Amino acid sequence: MSSKKLVIIDYKMGNLGSVYNAFRFLKHNVEISDSPQKLMDCDGMVLPGVGAFGDAMKNLNRSSLADTIRSEIKKGKPYLGICLGYQMLFESSEEDRDIKGLGVLKGGVVRFRTDNLKVPHIGWNQIKIQKESMILKEIGDNSYLYFVHSYYPDPEDEDLALTRTEYGESFVSAVAKDNIFAFQFHPEKSQESGLKILKNFGDMCVHHTGH
Repeated sequence: MSSKKLVIIDYKMGNLGSVYNAFRFLKHNVEISDSPQKLMDCDGMVLPGVGAFGDAMKNLNRSSLADTIRSEIKKGKPYLGICLGYQMLFESSEEDRDIKGLGVLKGGVVRFRTDNLKVPHIGWNQIKIQKESMILKEIGDNSYLYFVHSYYPDPEDEDLALTRTEYGESFVSAVAKDNIFAFQFHPEKSQESGLKILKNFGDMCVHHTGH
């Protein structure tokens, strides 16, 4: 088992257990914690998410986790955001307009504007890979991954786009920038492809040097 530690950030929401179980299955050294100190000491941070943007940000701010996440990202620590953990990287969301996101990436989170398709977007959908990244090692273009969401980020910087997905419109379904990797889909629910993505992230943390 890897001695490098991954911390799944516990902000009292979301399906932390399934992400934890996936990393355990992959033999990664992982724990669930709401301790800012543990985030500072770990080798990689994972922010999963299910629920409302505003509630999630309030919980992160209340426990000073938000500031710690920002500062650790700035220091270069690998960060993996899933679903809400992807959306919260941005400045704001149409879901809760009066609550600011982490603001690590520029742009806002918008709701699907599709009349003829069901919202939330639930189920398997394809990703179109926009650029190369170690996080997608062994993941083929047009792979199917599992989605559950009504909102998606609209990054200001198109270069952030790692994958795009079609659902009534083309949206950025994953981003990658330096030490930041974040997905609108749920790797932990995406069977073999999703496990590969989580393994790739864990492997990158093992090889990442410095705090």
